[in-house]
Amino acid sequence: MKKTFIFTLFCALISLANAQNLLKPEVSETVELMGILSRIAGFEEYCDNVGGTYTADVDAWFAPFREHPAISFYRSLRGPHAIGHERVTDLSIHLSAEGGTVRLLTDRSALMSNWHGVNMDTLIVRLNSFYTETHFHDFFEQHRPFYDEVMRDFEANVLPQFHQDWYARFYGTKAQERFRVVIGFTYGNHNKGCSRQLPGQPREVFSIMGYRLDAASGKAVWDASLLIHEFNHSFVNPLLDNAANEVLMKGIGQKLLLFSLPEMQRQAYGEWPIVINESIVRAAVHVYMIETGQMRSSRALSEDVMRHGFRWMPELVTALRHYEKQRDKYATLADFYPEIARCLNDYLVNETERIMRPLR
Repeated sequence: MKKTFIFTLFCALISLANAQNLLKPEVSETVELMGILSRIAGFEEYCDNVGGTYTADVDAWFAPFREHPAISFYRSLRGPHAIGHERVTDLSIHLSAEGGTVRLLTDRSALMSNWHGVNMDTLIVRLNSFYTETHFHDFFEQHRPFYDEVMRDFEANVLPQFHQDWYARFYGTKAQERFRVVIGFTYGNHNKGCSRQLPGQPREVFSIMGYRLDAASGKAVWDASLLIHEFNHSFVNPLLDNAANEVLMKGIGQKLLLFSLPEMQRQAYGEWPIVINESIVRAAVHVYMIETGQMRSSRALSEDVMRHGFRWMPELVTALRHYEKQRDKYATLADFYPEIARCLNDYLVNETERIMRPLR
């Protein structure tokens, strides 16, 4: 009897652990709030018209509030503080709208640096005014059946291709992070990766997946590689926050940016830290695909090189595969970071020499 009880308890604990680690798609009221606010304010990255009736519903409900004080104030932050893209996502995951009040969940110092110069007290007050006066919660609740339907589709068609355990293995960090995937219904063609550390809670890493419909079939379009990509950002971006790594990479990143400036600007990658992080993330995705047996055709790598301007991608993928074979020497990707810098610098030296080589 005692052995049976112990075995049953053990199985229950295993099941509980698995349930806690099970990745399920979510919808976030604050992600929708900030996405819709950005769309109504005219931030072009939130103005893709690819969400079908949901996009139409957003425009119809919130268009009368285009000149609301919250919109005007928010719009004024765009230029001086470069608010947009991942900065919007970063704020949205640090907000709560529980109980009908929008508030920050953490100290404002936990936000990305672009927010540090913003008068957050004024922004929060105006966000609450917008939330109340537009009856935002009513809009959100009315669309719950739609959100649930889309999440079921995502769970059935995307999550079976996702291997969460790869991240701890590749990055060499203990699997203590809580993975969360949120559908951003106003994100359209865009996807974002971000993270947060709430007081007394495990670190949470987010992949915000944009919602878009295929024009011909009217069905949602999902790409599992984008989910893989965005979660990598949550591990890669913090490495560049290290002061020593920043010094190591700054000159390299600036030169890489100049090497592919038109392509990078077209993708809103106009700052050298973004180029460095995107480079490492894209290379990590290729390694993931190889190691999990999901390797796509060489077309994917060619697109990174030719279409997206990451011409150093073959060298970087090779470097990361080299890292995987020397884990006794490099326990974590953080340990290997100087070698990533060396790889990218070697690319720059070799390319510069090739360009400057006299014609024969």
